[in-house]
Amino acid sequence: MSEQLLNINGVKICTESFGDPADPALLLVMGAQASMVWWEDEFCQRLAAAGRFVIRFDNRDVGRSTVYELGKPGYKFEDMADDAVGILDAYSIKQAHIVGMSMGGMLTQILALRHRERVLTVSLIATSNFAEGLPPMEEKVAQFFANSEVIDWSNDEAVISFSVSKWRVLVGSKHPLDADRVYQLAKQEVERSSNMGSINNHSVVTGDFSYLARTAEIDVPALIIHGTEDPIIPYEHGISLANTIPSSFLLTLEGSGHEIHHCEWDKIIDAIINHTL
Repeated sequence: MSEQLLNINGVKICTESFGDPADPALLLVMGAQASMVWWEDEFCQRLAAAGRFVIRFDNRDVGRSTVYELGKPGYKFEDMADDAVGILDAYSIKQAHIVGMSMGGMLTQILALRHRERVLTVSLIATSNFAEGLPPMEEKVAQFFANSEVIDWSNDEAVISFSVSKWRVLVGSKHPLDADRVYQLAKQEVERSSNMGSINNHSVVTGDFSYLARTAEIDVPALIIHGTEDPIIPYEHGISLANTIPSSFLLTLEGSGHEIHHCEWDKIIDAIINHTL
């Protein structure tokens, strides 16, 4: 493991790499309000052991990367996608396989359209292009995040407790929440964060959503991974992506929610490695 704070597009982006730089590059893009620790160490190490040079990073406003005044993110989704390209440049990588989770999957789609020459394949986990007619998030999720407005983001234990509670809402029924595991990840996230409250800026970031209307133009192989019990981005969104992107394969995770549950790692890691041969 090697963590670096890079100057990219006028901001600081914290990255960490695993494995041999001579191996094919795999860039992991995490979702909204989540730092790179949610790409768990062992998950990254197993990908690296299978012959991939793995890079994870903190998006803007999370972890150790540049943070902005609450409610005033000085960037758009396109800037976040461009940050990913800047990371590849910093590591002297011409092309990479991109893996995106949730909002990170949106950024991966934008990246595949905006910087096609840099992308070998995409893997889209629990994400969507939000095409018209797809079902919305479940009401329990909206209610939970509405209540987050009263969190004291300067109180570490309150923030950690909130994170654990959030995952209770997001998990599916197949695998129980490992509360101790989630607690330790949330604690790690808080301890290395420049300003935990800034994660809320992701909820107000805007951008050129016409990219997501062009998902059918993605011409690299696409692996779609989606749980059947995802309460934020329902399973139908994954089916829609698989039906829209020409060269795609849908891996269905029965009973999984909006998560990369460690009990599903074997299946997910095998699929990503086979997809990125």
